[in-house]
Amino acid sequence: MRWDAQKTDPALPVTGAEPLLPLAGLVRTVRTPEFAGITFHEVVAKSVLNRVHAGSGMPFSWTINPYRGCSHACVYCFARKTHSYLNLDSGLDFDSQLVVKTNAPEVLRRELARPSWKHEHVAMGTNTDPYQRAEGRYRLMPGIITALADSGTPFSILTKGTLLARDIPLLTAAAGSVPVGMGISLALTDAALAEAVEPGTPAPKARLGLIRRLRDAGLPCGVMAMPILPWLTDTDEALDGLFAALAAAGATGVTAGPLHLRPGAREWFLNWLSRTHRHLLPRYRELYGGGSYASKEYTQWLTGRVRYFRKRHGLPAGAGFMRSTSTGTGREKSGEGPSGGTRPQPPGGGNRPGARTSPAQTEPTLF
Repeated sequence: MRWDAQKTDPALPVTGAEPLLPLAGLVRTVRTPEFAGITFHEVVAKSVLNRVHAGSGMPFSWTINPYRGCSHACVYCFARKTHSYLNLDSGLDFDSQLVVKTNAPEVLRRELARPSWKHEHVAMGTNTDPYQRAEGRYRLMPGIITALADSGTPFSILTKGTLLARDIPLLTAAAGSVPVGMGISLALTDAALAEAVEPGTPAPKARLGLIRRLRDAGLPCGVMAMPILPWLTDTDEALDGLFAALAAAGATGVTAGPLHLRPGAREWFLNWLSRTHRHLLPRYRELYGGGSYASKEYTQWLTGRVRYFRKRHGLPAGAGFMRSTSTGTGREKSGEGPSGGTRPQPPGGGNRPGARTSPAQTEPTLF
């Protein structure tokens, strides 16, 4: 889709019953022809800087999310549960009922001008994607990027959206005055499977092209290769192909880890699995044992395979999109050794798999 060419059209009146949303500052609810099936709830926000809970384990203290809900429609998205706070469901509503903070750039500029602001790192793309299709209509990110750079605030962006290419000149200019980190979310190269699990995202080939464009512009570009899907994208062939493609595109580092099935995402993903790969449903139920995290044995096995293929393709560990701008090639050796073995299978007899891996034991899932 030619997202870069999208322009704001006059809003069409909304027909039919719409959900009553507990949204402060709601201005209007609209639909437009170029976004069939999507409803935009436009709000004026009082604040856009969100402080991250001190115990979260995240490597940043502040986030900005100009949108709530995400038309990427990833069946595994961990942020789905947040839509329940708006009296919306975490399934189709999360994919199609989008909240837009239309005044985000202006509010952010005021917040950054406060004497109390300490110019701490601000992360974007940690909940929903700032470069999802809606950004082609609302164009909030240029103002946000400019406000952060003008105030001397370092920032990072994690996205699946190739619309980010529109702002490469702006990002390059910002990197001249503040540390800028760029991260692309890409965990598989199978185009057909990507269409099934991430139906609203640009294809893997397009995201690999975006990595190249960012690197050609002199910007760093780490990759968040998450989630790796058990029995779907965790084979040696799939991992080798993924890491080879990332290295060829010039990625400056990779973080990879297994699927998390948190409430909201768990129900939606397992429902999808039952329709498309029903034979895997018992395995997943055993592997996750009713919780959010894969068994410790599986996580350790996958970590070893990831370590091996990272080393094989000369990719450093860690997505690195929190780091300062760098012009390095990203080809240096990680120093991690190979680890093979057989993927752990869920135990039979209805027993639970090994101990669940806690959030502190896994690499952070940001998007």
